Amino acid sequence: MSVVPAPVAVVDSENVQVGLPKNMVPDLGWFDGDQTKFEDWWRGIRLFLKSNRVLKTNDRITAILARLRGGVVGIYAQKKLNELDEELGTQDWDDFVKELKTTFSDKSKAADAEWKIKTFKQGKQNTADFIIEFEALAMKAETDELYAVFLLKKNV
Repeated sequence: MSVVPAPVAVVDSENVQVGLPKNMVPDLGWFDGDQTKFEDWWRGIRLFLKSNRVLKTNDRITAILARLRGGVVGIYAQKKLNELDEELGTQDWDDFVKELKTTFSDKSKAADAEWKIKTFKQGKQNTADFIIEFEALAMKAETDELYAVFLLKKNV
C-alpha cells in the first residue's frame, strides 16, 4: 500500500493573517449605489475582507471595486480600476475609504444623527443602552470627542 502525500498549499505570506478561520462571513454581493444601503454593505464588506484575509491595499480595493455594479457606482469602479492600472505603486487605503464614503454614504443619516445627538436624553433608558446608542449617534454624526463629552454631560 502506497501513501500519497497530501497536497501542500502555497500561501502568500504578505496577504494572509494566520489564525483566522477562512470564510466566516459570506460575500455580500453587489452595491448598486443605493445610499440607504451603503452603511450595512460597507460593514459587511469590511467583515468579508477580514474573514477572507484580504490584507494588501490593492487587493482590498480590487475586491471592493469588483462589487460595485451599475449606474454611477459602475462608472466610479471603472474610473478607479483605470487609476489602479495606471499606477505602479499601492494606493492609499485611507484615502480610498474616505472617497468611497464621501461619494456613496447616506448624508441624511449623518445630518439626522447630528440633530438627534444634540437632543438625545437618557430618560428611563438603561445607562448601558443609553451610552451605546449615544456612541453610535456620535459616530454617525462624526462628532469630535470633546463635543461628544459635552453633549453626553448635558443630556444625561
